[in-house]
Amino acid sequence: METTGQEKSTPGFPRLGQPAPAFEAQTTHGILRLEDFKGSWLILFSHPADFTPVCTTEFVAFAELAPELKKRGVELCGLSIDSTYSHIAWIRNIEQNFGVKIPFPVIADLNKEVATLYGMIMPGESKTEASRCVFVIDPNGILRAMIYYPLTTGRNMQEILRLIDALQTTDKHGVATPANWKPSEKVIVPPPTTAEGADERMKAGFETKDWYFSKKSL
Repeated sequence: METTGQEKSTPGFPRLGQPAPAFEAQTTHGILRLEDFKGSWLILFSHPADFTPVCTTEFVAFAELAPELKKRGVELCGLSIDSTYSHIAWIRNIEQNFGVKIPFPVIADLNKEVATLYGMIMPGESKTEASRCVFVIDPNGILRAMIYYPLTTGRNMQEILRLIDALQTTDKHGVATPANWKPSEKVIVPPPTTAEGADERMKAGFETKDWYFSKKSL
């Protein structure tokens, strides 16, 4: 049977380049569905538990990052296996103690439905908490990137922002981005796929080390 990039992902095993698993869930902003975010980029991220120190630092950091993400057309949605009431109390506590208002919805995933769909539960670390996962979903609902962190390690927000910039640059210009790339730096020109193309690449005027390795400025 033929398969395409539009086939459904297997529950618990999300795949890059395939549709992100659909969900409908109770959140701190009411009932939300994945399709509610269609047309925008979405960062869906999970945290182990409310009222915990590392997660609190991350929520503050995500809230501070939100304006930059908004400029790029990116929405945020959090998740943990806690109740809506716990989420609301924690969000209010963060605002009271840290002076930061949490602007994004947080999924209350008590039955672990969304966490299971996205493979967020790592039994080797915890059978009752979601790991620190980050899923980047594009405006067409396609899963474009996944990052997993252990329970003990808070996420790097600048790397998440860099990832968004890289994905959007790839989509807009049809290029790739090298290690440690940042906006305004040179990008990778995709290598040619024919011998004739390799000969032409050497004369194309890019910054070329060899036929397969060329950079250019945007």
